[in-house]
Order: sequence, then structure tokens, then C-alpha cells
Amino acid sequence: MATFNPYLHYQGNAQEAFDLYKSVFGGEFEMRMQYKDAPPEAQNEHTKSNPDWIMHMALKTDIGLTIQGSDRPTAYGPVSKGDGFFINLNVDSVEQAKTIYEGLSKGGHVFMPLEKAFWAELFAMFSDKFGVQWMINFNG
Repeated sequence: MATFNPYLHYQGNAQEAFDLYKSVFGGEFEMRMQYKDAPPEAQNEHTKSNPDWIMHMALKTDIGLTIQGSDRPTAYGPVSKGDGFFINLNVDSVEQAKTIYEGLSKGGHVFMPLEKAFWAELFAMFSDKFGVQWMINFNG
């Protein structure tokens, strides 16, 4: 079954924000990856200019919610109120990932097309035609 998780974007202060969320909601960090942790072939001038920024972080809270997020590279534009989040879908199959991607991305703006990533079998990042930002993850 697909799950929905809030995915929050920051520009340089994701760790500080997640430390606050942990102090409020409790829980444990399931993942913390900085841009410098990516393999060399996945790095570029944007990630190399801020190697200590958070590439991905996940906090499984004591209330059962998993909050995910990262520091958005400045090349993607500044984080402003109202667009600093994505709805992250963790799906159960390749077919489900493709169906959701094709349905939601049509008429929208694709940041990263649905394809293999070093952390997932399939990953996509896009906004739909209404401006809602989505991420799809399939990990087999």
C-alpha cells in the first residue's frame, strides 16, 4: 500500500529543523544523508558547493508520522513560504509508480523524471498541473 509522508525543503537549516521536530515529536532518525555522502557520479556543482547540507533525512516520530526532508539546492530556486514541501509517495510496485507518475506529472513540471536513483529502484520529483509538488519512491 502506498504511504503519504510530508517532505519538507530548507536551504541550509534542515538539520536544525529536524532536531526541533525530534524534540517536539520524539522518535528516531531513520536516515540522514548529506550531499557529500552521495557517490561521486551523483554529485554536481550544486551539491559540491554545499557538501554538509542534508540530501535526505527521515524522522520516524513517536506519534507514528514519518517526516522527511532535505536542503534544496539553490539552483532549484529559493524556498519560499508555501512551496517548501512535497508529498512523498512510497509505492509498492513499478507499475504503481509508473501509473501515478504518468497521471500526476501530465501538464505539470518535472524536476526529476521517474528513473533509477542510487537510493531507489525508481524515483521522481515533479509538480502537478495545480502546482502541488510530489515525489515517488519505489524500493522493491
